[in-house]
Amino acid sequence: MSKKPRFITGRKPVKKNLPSRAEATIEKFSHDMRGIARVGGKTVFIDSALPGEQVKFRYTARRGRFDEGIVEDVISASADRCAPQCAYVDSCGGCSVQHLEPSAQIIEKQKILLDQLSRFGGIEPEEILPPLTADAYGYRRKARIGIRKLKKSQGGELLFGFRKKHSNDLVDIDECPVLHTKIAEHLGSLKKLVGESEGRANFSHLEVAVGDDVTALVLRHLKPLSDKDLALWLTFAKSTGIHLYIQGGGDASLERIWPTEGAAYLSYQLPEFDLTLRFKPQDFVQVNFAINRQMVSRAVELLDPQPSERVLDLFCGLGNFTLPLARRAAEVIGVEGVGALTQRGGDNAALNQLQNVHFYSADLNEKMAGAPWAEAGFDKILLDPPRDGALEAVRGLARFSASRIVYVSCNPATLARDAGELVKLGYRLSKAGVMDMFPHTDHVESMAVFDRI
Repeated sequence: MSKKPRFITGRKPVKKNLPSRAEATIEKFSHDMRGIARVGGKTVFIDSALPGEQVKFRYTARRGRFDEGIVEDVISASADRCAPQCAYVDSCGGCSVQHLEPSAQIIEKQKILLDQLSRFGGIEPEEILPPLTADAYGYRRKARIGIRKLKKSQGGELLFGFRKKHSNDLVDIDECPVLHTKIAEHLGSLKKLVGESEGRANFSHLEVAVGDDVTALVLRHLKPLSDKDLALWLTFAKSTGIHLYIQGGGDASLERIWPTEGAAYLSYQLPEFDLTLRFKPQDFVQVNFAINRQMVSRAVELLDPQPSERVLDLFCGLGNFTLPLARRAAEVIGVEGVGALTQRGGDNAALNQLQNVHFYSADLNEKMAGAPWAEAGFDKILLDPPRDGALEAVRGLARFSASRIVYVSCNPATLARDAGELVKLGYRLSKAGVMDMFPHTDHVESMAVFDRI
């Protein structure tokens, strides 16, 4: 049976006549840092709008429960509005709040954290930690730059850049103010190099990584490079000093083609702990090294491991927290689901001559009972899970009766959910605060401390 049309004139259905533009007063931020307004009795999420502003906006999407839009003109501006430094800010999906002063961005992120803890966890911290901040531009040391050759029917042009807002299409760029200068200064040359390559239609993206000592570039390609293209890219690498990798398939196909000698690693320092950590270009590391140093220092300080204590680091990666903790504790166990990262962690422990730390690979969505590394128990625990949180792992922590847990989060909603679970297990949320790991974006990175009651 066919559905009846919503609007009927005579015998033919007609669409409701809706305006394409409107004015609105912005009430507050959403959790993805878009302005929220009510227009015609319906909620509208508006890009590039700030709380308290009156704006003219254009509708970009109509939905059943809400609409979406983007600011076209600011009638009455917030005192926190500033001029973005990026020419592509209206279209590029990389940065969503460059129009908001960085000092105000972190305040709003703290509000989001506290709101999520209250809304989804039903709790609030006894103490709010001061935010961790650093330079708001030139901070990003890892990125993926998309490459797409459009069909002739679409114009045939080459697109080189990041994804558009709310889309998988690419924004063609020539510069990026949030990228680290060691790679940002070469964007124009890289774009030209892609355009000159015979196999550009078979390039999917570039992955860039900047360590303390080395800058690396990974060219992802769908078909083997021609001799001409190989020569072009090698010339670029040698002239800039950037280490060049190519990858035609899975992780195993990653190959460094220049330089041909020496260890194929990048590295970063944690000077407070006298540590050097090595990583490969595609390994997960924090993109903001300045914030990472502050974050590691705070996490160790808050967990406060003692020389007699055994510490567990869940979702440990390549040892970003594990190794600093090992400088303070009797023994540290790092557990991670990605085997390549635990291997890297073990290598980093050996590099730094640490013998009181051990790494294990395990699925942390499964129960920990019976795991050999868990049998001796733990005095304190740190966890740094992905965006979907650590609900199953958190439920398994009760058996250890650790006196303190430090939870590092990249998603306040899943932190709030897991925090509620920890409260059920007999912990109190003693401290929480935010870190500006990704300035100008809606990403809210945070840290919370749970003490056993």
